Amino acid sequence: MEEHGFLQSILIFLVAVVIAVPVARRLKLGSVLGYLAAGVVIGPFGLKLVHNPDAIAGISELGVALLLFVIGLELSPQRLWVMRRSVFAAGFAQVIGCALVLGAVAVLAFEASFASACVIGLGLALSSTAFGLQTLAERKELQTGYGRLSFAILLFQDLAAIPLIAAIPLLGGHALETHGGHPLWMSALRVVAVIAVVVVGGRYALRPLFRTVAKLQAIEISTATALLVVIGTAWLMQLAGVSMALGTFLAGVLLADSEYRHELESNIAPFEGLLLGLFFIAVGMGVDLRLLIAHPWLVCGLVAMLLICKAPVLVLLGSVARLDFSGSLRLAALLAGGGEFAFVVFNLADEHGLLDAHEHRLLVLVITLSMAVVPLLVLGVGQLPKVRKPKREFDRIDADAPRVIIAGFGRVGQVVGRLLHAHRIPFTALESSVEQVDFMRRFGSQVFYGDPTRVELLRAAQADKAEVFVLATDDPEANVRTARIVRRMFPHLKIVARARNRQHAFRLMDLTSPDDVVRETLYSSLKMARMALQALGLSPEAAQASVETFRKFDERLLREQHLVYDDESAMMQSAQEARRELERLFEADTAHVDKGEEAPVK
Repeated sequence: MEEHGFLQSILIFLVAVVIAVPVARRLKLGSVLGYLAAGVVIGPFGLKLVHNPDAIAGISELGVALLLFVIGLELSPQRLWVMRRSVFAAGFAQVIGCALVLGAVAVLAFEASFASACVIGLGLALSSTAFGLQTLAERKELQTGYGRLSFAILLFQDLAAIPLIAAIPLLGGHALETHGGHPLWMSALRVVAVIAVVVVGGRYALRPLFRTVAKLQAIEISTATALLVVIGTAWLMQLAGVSMALGTFLAGVLLADSEYRHELESNIAPFEGLLLGLFFIAVGMGVDLRLLIAHPWLVCGLVAMLLICKAPVLVLLGSVARLDFSGSLRLAALLAGGGEFAFVVFNLADEHGLLDAHEHRLLVLVITLSMAVVPLLVLGVGQLPKVRKPKREFDRIDADAPRVIIAGFGRVGQVVGRLLHAHRIPFTALESSVEQVDFMRRFGSQVFYGDPTRVELLRAAQADKAEVFVLATDDPEANVRTARIVRRMFPHLKIVARARNRQHAFRLMDLTSPDDVVRETLYSSLKMARMALQALGLSPEAAQASVETFRKFDERLLREQHLVYDDESAMMQSAQEARRELERLFEADTAHVDKGEEAPVK
């Protein structure tokens, strides 16, 4: 009967996930809310389809452990050092600022003890990493100013959650100055000792272990080893009375710089997603809807208080980080709600007597509802009209007469500029993006804000005295428009133009020499093809000959198609003929190789 009950529970979980998660994603609420909603519906406070949520609690906590392991894999010491200012300054300010405000409210309004107020303040200061990163990715805002700041804050929160989780057992015994029958200082020393054992053992044992497993070339053994490291470390930390989440996080950090990091992530990902979803379902099953029904004003008031306490701190932090008011509001809307680590923190606090059962259920309900409100806040703030910055005047160009003018100082323009600088060739760089200009100036680059399609700006840049005009902008329309103006107003300039694709190249070839048009992905693609051919067994000479044959054939084809690129039927016929001709070329090369002759380069 117990087996049938267990199988029935698993079946109910899967059905709930299959229904709830796609619906939540369709409503743009995120998969986390789908898992929580599924747990609420099937749990003891919903339809009561599953009566024993505690039975899956232990298994579901492995999902959090695996999540922390993956986070640790992403946090190599070198990466943290590069991001140290944004992560540790902004993240520390957000966590401490929100924790102080929320902890003070807990003490003054609800008469919480100091230890409980610390846990409540710090737990509620955390936001949802799963929500935040998913929302930024879906809205394609991860590279915006507020998106980068949000990522830095979420990263620090993930780091801050680890010592908080580890400290809760110690805080639980704070009143008696003992922990597990031992003085508090001895418990703290034991925690430090266990962490040291994990760090030292992991550094000198994990990499040789994975190196040995990699030689076996067995996927199932590799996956089992990854799970062994995670679960074994969690078990070891739990035996020592330390949070297993801390152990798995440390194991991830130790392997962050290893050559096996990406393989570990791919092996862990399916288990992480499944068990983390199970964790959120278990949390949802613990959401007591009776509290919402019995005390709707109290619960809604606490949710509003959480948002109101965190939002001003986040808006202030955004303004200090030089975000505009719109960006600060978006930051507050994204991070004002609770987060998944708060569930872990409050579960531990309940187990160690820092919260009673009623407070725990109330906090879980408040966090869940605040997470449900966040997508609505993000959508609402997204509808607000953006505050338009006053239009910035073009920079006054006071540089000496250049030999080269670079239009567009992004990825391509910067490489050209660095080479020119290395040869001490004077150049003037023009960039139409204010953000890019300000960003490059922080690194010491001399670049001027302006629109290269404006004739007066080109005259101010002394284009009449330059020799070469490098057209490196990534907008095809602006690119062609600039080339047309330069050709008309400064015909002496040699134009070297960046083309996105063949059609763009044809339009540029109308204005300049075919030899001066560079397709931006051609040479990197050819290099990748040569490397792939060598990996498949061709000699370096044969691979290079094949690539060179293709390059010369494609350049000749580009010139031929330029004559008919505005005739679609002629282009299609040309492409078909070119495909057959290319096949004949390589068949001829293969025949020469089979005869032991050196294949001629066409």
